[in-house]
Amino acid sequence: MKNLTGLLVVAMLVAACTKKDAGQTADVQAQGGAKLTNNELKIGISQEFENFNPLISSMLATTYMQRMVNRTLVTIDADGKWVPQLAKAIPSIEAGTAKVIKVGGKEKIQATWELLDNAVWGDGTPITCDDFSLAVKIASSPNVGVGEKEVYTQVEKIELVDKNPKKCLFTYEKAKWDFYMLGTFYPVPKQLEEAVFKKYGSQKEGYEKNSIYSKEPTNVGLFNGPYVISELQLGDHVTFVPNPKFYGTQPHIKKIIVKLIPNTGTLEANLRSGTIDLISTLGLALDQALAFEKKIKSENLGYQVLFQPSTVYEHIDLNLDNPFLKDVRVRKALNFAINKEDLVNALFEGKQQPAIHSVTPRDPWFTADPAKVTVYKYNKREAERLLDEAGWKPGADGIRVKDGKRLSFTVMTTAGNKTRELVQVYLQNQWKQVGIEVNAKNEPARVFFGETTKKRAFDSMALFAWVSSPENTPKSTFSSKNIPTAKNGWSGQNYMGWSNAAVDKTLDALDTEMKHEKRIEMVHEVLKAYTDEVPVLPLYYRSDVAVIPTQLKGYRLTGHQFPETNVVENWNLE
Repeated sequence: MKNLTGLLVVAMLVAACTKKDAGQTADVQAQGGAKLTNNELKIGISQEFENFNPLISSMLATTYMQRMVNRTLVTIDADGKWVPQLAKAIPSIEAGTAKVIKVGGKEKIQATWELLDNAVWGDGTPITCDDFSLAVKIASSPNVGVGEKEVYTQVEKIELVDKNPKKCLFTYEKAKWDFYMLGTFYPVPKQLEEAVFKKYGSQKEGYEKNSIYSKEPTNVGLFNGPYVISELQLGDHVTFVPNPKFYGTQPHIKKIIVKLIPNTGTLEANLRSGTIDLISTLGLALDQALAFEKKIKSENLGYQVLFQPSTVYEHIDLNLDNPFLKDVRVRKALNFAINKEDLVNALFEGKQQPAIHSVTPRDPWFTADPAKVTVYKYNKREAERLLDEAGWKPGADGIRVKDGKRLSFTVMTTAGNKTRELVQVYLQNQWKQVGIEVNAKNEPARVFFGETTKKRAFDSMALFAWVSSPENTPKSTFSSKNIPTAKNGWSGQNYMGWSNAAVDKTLDALDTEMKHEKRIEMVHEVLKAYTDEVPVLPLYYRSDVAVIPTQLKGYRLTGHQFPETNVVENWNLE
């Protein structure tokens, strides 16, 4: 869900776990440990990225690093406000920089986006409208696997205004209410990528494999942010140094090294030893962070643990092509058999909230009203009743059988993630109690997200999280048009393979519904179908967690899809 959009207007009622609010800037001086300088900052991250090409990347780990080196027209800041980045201002109908037009009886929107005069790529080439046009052209190709094609394909054409290469007239295919929410609409450098696409774009996955982002990822011309990549060692680290051509304020820190530490259980040891100086939001789980915070206080360590209720939704995607999972009674039984309240109390001291669907409590679209969505409270007896009704009877060892086949699934997730592995064990025990066998099989995050989920190669269950921003239209994950297939180049994020014609129709209509109250009604209709049909098993809504040195200034958690690295140039250790 990389085009997740909206304003953060509803605070999640989660207990604060630090003395200061997680949204505040961390500016406390170190109380112990080595004094750091702006010469270098080493960050620990538990997931490897899959590709630095912003059009095809889908992992949050990639986004975390991508925001250091590349910027978009607009973004959401840590206060939940839409702000311009590469654009001079955000166009609006009120300001006259956007308007609704009619073409052949169909309403469309035209918006004028004016780019910053001094915005250039790392090789000095100006960023122009052509770079955005090329992004649309590449992303629209059926041969290129883009998780959220509609971010780009919603823009029908881009033209110059007054022949000014920095003044772009976007014509959208629909008169969408959220036309300006282009936080994941990245330009690509025409001077480097156009020739690659012309040569390889007609081949399936040809562009991805031959892109300069894949072949020469340290080429400074690929980047327009405050940093560029100076070194990249797969499976180990990525090194960032300041981009002298950056249009904004030059960053304070002279070198940032993001080190891959896939085992979350060893992050604390790496921090204490000085191997890393900071643990990113893709690091410690909440239970680990709570335990480490107690050690910081008792040992007077020079770190601070930050907690921020977020829009992260931990869940299990069910592969609806699995013959056993085609029966909604089996899916509902799996849901009823999970004691989510016990899970969050046991693992997170109750500091995270059980999930009921994909929209988080920080979102104005959220509802827990049982009249609007189906809520599955833990009910072992109901789970057993549904399985009996579906014809699955307990076997000699307690595992249910039907037509000589065992009711058995495999739950896959990211290897080395301590919390997810604990969740797997918890769920295996819960499901075994109702006669369902579930085995665990885990993969490195780069494989799990880059291949397995993207190509729907998991046979039954995939445990992971979506990160979003409120008021996001869930078309990329819910619409049947976004089921990844070889034919569409593995584009889309409907990994479940869920298909509901009424949901598709509502999601399409949601794009052009200008009334806020009506949009909420429509979203609740979608959530009702989502919770009725159970293509996904919701688990819990997560909080973002990071551990930073107390002397670090300018660092703020955001709690949404656009991470703290979005303003990395503001970080200061001195």
